[in-house]
Amino acid sequence: MKGFSRRTANGKMTSHMSSPTITVLTPTYNERENIKLLIPKIFALGIPNLNMAVVDDASPDGTREAVQEFQPHYPVELFIKPRKEGLGKAYAFAFKKILASSHPPDIIIQMDADLSHDPAAIPEFLSRIQSCDLALGSRYTEGGKIENWDSARRLVSRIGNLYARAVLGVPLSDMTSGYKCWRREVLEALDADSFSSIGYNFQIETTCRAYRQGYRVCEIPITFTERKIGTSKFNLGIMLESFFKVLLLRLK
Repeated sequence: MKGFSRRTANGKMTSHMSSPTITVLTPTYNERENIKLLIPKIFALGIPNLNMAVVDDASPDGTREAVQEFQPHYPVELFIKPRKEGLGKAYAFAFKKILASSHPPDIIIQMDADLSHDPAAIPEFLSRIQSCDLALGSRYTEGGKIENWDSARRLVSRIGNLYARAVLGVPLSDMTSGYKCWRREVLEALDADSFSSIGYNFQIETTCRAYRQGYRVCEIPITFTERKIGTSKFNLGIMLESFFKVLLLRLK
């Protein structure tokens, strides 16, 4: 990135020639083997001013120790939660930590730790965020795709996205995507303390609120690949939370 524009208090954009500071944030729960692969992949991109933050949801498998092994070699910050509370709570916890730091980053990229989100897409996110406030990685826009999902999982995901889009009136193709690139000021305005979602509905809630508050949301195609190591956290409880939380978001 040759330069980076920032939104001022009155909504105008100002241009800065210096490279933006970037934090890649990923939540973990029992991702010891995956995080050992993900961290080197991210830093191998050679992106200037890039740091990484891992928020661990009290993993019992040694995930935090695996992250600590990389800290002498890479700029990786580790946030440790005392107990498992779910994806949404982990993200909210980490967002508050990052935004409260003495030098918060200009850009925050959130992505899964299980290698379902390809780090190679990060440069494209950084390119698109120069002209929008939230760059959303989409499996369902033109050029996006899913690999290694069975037909049942594909159907559930499709229906969930159509349901969220119809109920909330948000014209985006992938409301449940967890691969996102934020401008710092957007997350500050959303206020992490006000997030109500515990599980994966967090993705719908944050995207919906950014759109409703008038921020520019753009979608870029991504390839989502089902994890090869570990087990998915997707379950019936997550589906039920999303169903009811979407209705509550509609009423707000």
